[in-house]
Order: sequence, then C-alpha cells, then structure tokens
Amino acid sequence: MLDEQTPAMLHASVADAQNAQDIEDRALMEQFLADPAHDYRNLQYGDTVDGVIMRVDKDEVLVNIGAKAEGVVPTREMQSMTLEDRSELKPGDILLVCVVQTEDKEGRAILSVDKALQEKSWRVLQQTHESGDVIDARVVNYNKGGLLVNLDGVRGFVPSSQVTSISRGPETQKQSDMAKLVGQSLSLKVIEINRNRNRLILSERQAAQEVRDGRKGELLSSLKEGDTRTGVVTSVCDFGAFVDIGGADGLVHLSEISWSRVKHPSEVLKAGDKVQVFVLGIDNDRKRIALSIKRTQHEPWVTVNDRYQLGQAVEAIITQLASFGAFARIEDGVEGLIHVSEMGDGRVQHPRDVVAEGETVAVRIIRIDPARKRIGLSMRQPGEGESPADTAVDEGT
Repeated sequence: MLDEQTPAMLHASVADAQNAQDIEDRALMEQFLADPAHDYRNLQYGDTVDGVIMRVDKDEVLVNIGAKAEGVVPTREMQSMTLEDRSELKPGDILLVCVVQTEDKEGRAILSVDKALQEKSWRVLQQTHESGDVIDARVVNYNKGGLLVNLDGVRGFVPSSQVTSISRGPETQKQSDMAKLVGQSLSLKVIEINRNRNRLILSERQAAQEVRDGRKGELLSSLKEGDTRTGVVTSVCDFGAFVDIGGADGLVHLSEISWSRVKHPSEVLKAGDKVQVFVLGIDNDRKRIALSIKRTQHEPWVTVNDRYQLGQAVEAIITQLASFGAFARIEDGVEGLIHVSEMGDGRVQHPRDVVAEGETVAVRIIRIDPARKRIGLSMRQPGEGESPADTAVDEGT
C-alpha cells in the first residue's frame, strides 16, 4: 500500500512547490511594481529634472526624462547655451531641463534648458541669500531707479542708493554714473529674494562694506602705533576728517590736522585728498583708529629760535580776536599774541577797533618762549631808549 501512495504524494509535493513559487513570483512582481523607481514620471509644467540625452539633431535634442515618451528640447529653448556648448552635447550626457509643455501632438514633453538654468539660478541665489555670501554679476542695463544685472538667466535689480559710485546729486549726474557702469561686473549681496514674484534685489554697498570690514580686521591686526601711512580723505565733518588707510577709515581729529590753528577741517582738507598720516592709537575692541596729519610734519616750535629773534620785524595774519588782544600767524604752526596794549600808542578799547580777522599786519617780536609755545608781538614802534624786552607782555594775560 505504501508503494501505491508514493506517486500521489510526490505529485502533491510538486504542485505545492509550484504554488509556492507562483506566490513568491507574484510577491516579487508586486514589490517591483510598487517601487517608485520603476514608475513612469508624471511630470507637470515647471518641473525641473535631470534627463539623459538620447539623440542630438540640428533643431532639437531628444531627452529621456523617465516619462512614457521622451522629451524634446527645441533650439528656441537653448538660447542660454553658446554654439560651442551645443556642439559638445552627445548621447548619454546628463542635461538639466524644465518641462514647459507636458505633451505635444506627438505625445512628447517640450523641455527647456533656459528655464532649467533659471530655476537652478534661483536655487543658488536662495542659498546665497541665506548664507550671506557675496556674488559677482554683470550690469546689463539701467533705468531711473538703478541698475539691472544678469545672474545666469535671472534678472536682478540694484537700487541706485545701493551703489557706492552713483552720485546722490542731480538726476542727470546719476544717469551718467549708471550709464558708465553698464558692462562692468559688480560684487553684490542679495538683500531681498521672492521667487513667486520674480523679485531679486541686490546691494553693492553692503557687499563693499563686508569686504571693507574684512580688510579692516586684517589691517587692525597688522597696524601699529607710530606707523606712518598714506591715505585718502573720505569725508570731512565738524570735529575732524576720516582717512582711508587701505581698507579702514581712521579719524584725524581737528586738533591733529595742522600745527596751525584750524577752525574747521574743510579749510585745509576735502574728500579725495591724498595725505600722509601718523597712527596715534588703535582700539581693537571698538575697531577705531586715531590718526594725525600734523605729526608727519616737523614741529615748527622746536626750531623757532633758529628763525626768529627779539625785535625782528615780520608780517602776520590775524587769525582770531579776543577781548585782550589778537592772535596772529607768522608761519604755519606758529602764532603769537598782539596784546591790546601793543596795538597802538593810544588806548584801544577792543582789538576789533584796530584789526580784523584775515588781515595782514606788520609786527615786531617782543617775546619768544618756545617751551610754552608763545610769541609776543607788537604793532607799536619802539620808543626812544626803549628795548624790546621792556615792552614784552605775557600773552597768557
């Protein structure tokens, strides 16, 4: 009986094994079909994908983008590529494309290299904005409000107020300044980006400031008190002048501009002047530099005795009036006092009755005190039997 059952049992075993294999095959097929990697892409308008070039024709490029049908890039959608770039395209190359039409009458997707490049640029610009990096762009045109730049297919706008080299004066001057920048490359920083509104605002001023701040840090680390540098005056204010010494501005206080009396920096300095400066001090914490112009020049009081003697007649320019007399400059950095009692033989109520600021007068030296930086001057003629020492006055009174 055992021998009679054996064929039946073997047949059942084979059938069971076949059923098990069928179940496994169906499971593998379902797993394969469920894998997104094996699905056809359902691409929409505006999707940007990496495709594989299948064929390069004269008027179009056939690209496999994983859809049911291959896509095509017509030449009108490859304007951002040079003829040389197009000539180098070959089957098997990866090409970034953007879907501009999901299906034409032949069932193919219409693709664009230009729009894909633009989309890629937007992504890069967004990353640049988030990281705060500085980028370069070429000025392609301008309008009343500012400059237009091209960033790999994305048009950006730089307001005139955000460009350091554009004048803030008359409109004609601004337009002239902007016209000169067309074709030039500028370092820029993204200050506003809105992909949905196709809005990109950039600033050359902020980019320049960042570069300047970096240079300032380098300069501060190498600068030492006592250094002498060549600089350019960048601005003048009531209390002094700012001088660029190669990446950082330092302040020349009013008292450090000249050995002569200076009422306002604009009397002797203007923006753009090239000057020699002496480094007085460096404040690394506040990133400030104190400079001096006058200390690059010889201190005139040190050798004043070599040039002047008691009783010497000189010409002087009245620089300032006070109730007790008038200050007069006999050379740059050397001023003396004409006491009110030395302004004439008669009694003088106030110096303004005799002299005026800016007037040149003939005087004689009646006292020299280099240590206290004082010189006494007189407009009176010495009397008979009177020596200069007899008429000396203390200009501090």
